[in-house]
Amino acid sequence: MQAVEEVHGVLGVKTACDALGLPRATWYRAQARAVRGAPGSPIEARSRVASPRALSSVERRSVLDLVHEPRFVDLSVPQVWATALDEGRYLCSQRTMYRILDAHDEVRERRDQLRRPVYAKPELLATGPNQVWTWDITKLKGPRKWNYFHLYVIIDIFSRKVVGWMVAERESAELAKRLIEATIEKEGIEPGQLTIHADRGSSMKSKEVALLLADLGVIKTHSRPHVSNDNPYSEAHFKTIKYRPDFPERFGSIEDARAFCRRFFDWYNNHHRHSGIGLMTPADVHHGRAHGVRDHRARTLDAAYLLHPERFVRKPPAPPALPTAAWINPPQAAPIAIAQ
Repeated sequence: MQAVEEVHGVLGVKTACDALGLPRATWYRAQARAVRGAPGSPIEARSRVASPRALSSVERRSVLDLVHEPRFVDLSVPQVWATALDEGRYLCSQRTMYRILDAHDEVRERRDQLRRPVYAKPELLATGPNQVWTWDITKLKGPRKWNYFHLYVIIDIFSRKVVGWMVAERESAELAKRLIEATIEKEGIEPGQLTIHADRGSSMKSKEVALLLADLGVIKTHSRPHVSNDNPYSEAHFKTIKYRPDFPERFGSIEDARAFCRRFFDWYNNHHRHSGIGLMTPADVHHGRAHGVRDHRARTLDAAYLLHPERFVRKPPAPPALPTAAWINPPQAAPIAIAQ
């Protein structure tokens, strides 16, 4: 701009802008800004003079007080304006009322809003059996449409063993209480030893179950609403049972369902080599036999290596590692700051 000013006095605006490759509009905008900001300029004087039509601060406060009245908090601006007009009061136009509310971020909603509670993410760690259990209920199709049986399952997350299960005609907090109480007694759980995790179903959050766990010294936790990943062990287990080749489309009776589950849980606990626990059976991990099984596997692999070492190119074979911990929502590692 300084170059245009230097040439402008000699050549004129058009010639100077053409010579410098500068649009004349840019020059005129710069001149207008300079004039507007100059002390005592007419433009500056006009910008400081308030419009005679503008509301005073007291009048603007009166508009806010009006829309904040309890009877108006649920009404739109036209409704407030019309009601006040019917009562013989006119403070401003509807458009001005909108502008005042917008300046205070109150156009959308002025009433008190229901604040949903913030649910903390459960972070549970088990380093051995009978430290953390998770339980849930799933439906099994009965002989007729809309007829279901309810399968209750309690799983130890460290060993993956199903420590308790039941098939019932209905979902009931009382039935859940009986199953949990019987399972805790069977496993010999001491007060302060166990945490039981579940989702937010009616049976899981029932007063009967809560009082039982409090009496037995068992900590209870719940998943966040609509977050299935907070109960991953139960969800994965139900998928395992329902994807079995012999899982029927429907069960002819509750006795059929119980017979199937009896066979399934015997296979799952005692014969199923689970990939999440070093290809051990849940029963071996739960009852402390896993180290002996792994040692036997290691000896077998050592013998195979001695017989044909050329078949193991990279290193001698080793059995899968045993589990050392099981998490529900492991904590995220804090990012490492890198100095620039």
